[in-house]
Amino acid sequence: MYFTALLARTEDGWEARDTELDDVESLDELAELARAASVDDEPVLVCMEQEGVWFGIVRVDGEDDPRVFVSDAARAMRSAYGEILLSDELLGREPQSSPDLEAYTDLEVTEEETAGGLDDEPDAAEAVPPGPVGDPELMEDFGISAGAVLALTPENALGEVADALGCAEVLEAVR
Repeated sequence: MYFTALLARTEDGWEARDTELDDVESLDELAELARAASVDDEPVLVCMEQEGVWFGIVRVDGEDDPRVFVSDAARAMRSAYGEILLSDELLGREPQSSPDLEAYTDLEVTEEETAGGLDDEPDAAEAVPPGPVGDPELMEDFGISAGAVLALTPENALGEVADALGCAEVLEAVR
């Protein structure tokens, strides 16, 4: 089961909204969704979790690039929502690109190569590191240290973040 909420900081505290990500296909689209919820360019946190498996937090400040933290990249990669957060840049790998088909037109392929397969690249899921990735410092100015973020567990992470921000009741109201 998945849960996703937007936490938008206002001058009166934090507001929370449950949000659906069915139409969101990329981190850029998620950031635009967060910016639309922002009040006076105040920070917005997009909190998502797959119950007991992984969680992710995206921080959007105005037009700045979003900052992302994912508790377990390998587990999140197996999730449609996790794939939104796990960009090549975040995973520390070269962006995937389409091969130049013209480069393959003059290749002679032997039977041994065909039997062994030409695709020696690892499966995308294998290339994803287990454990946390991203920016654990994304909430330090809210009083939540990088060490505290790294110590969060998927079972209670979003509740603990909301407690630290002083908006646990607001988050629970949309849960």
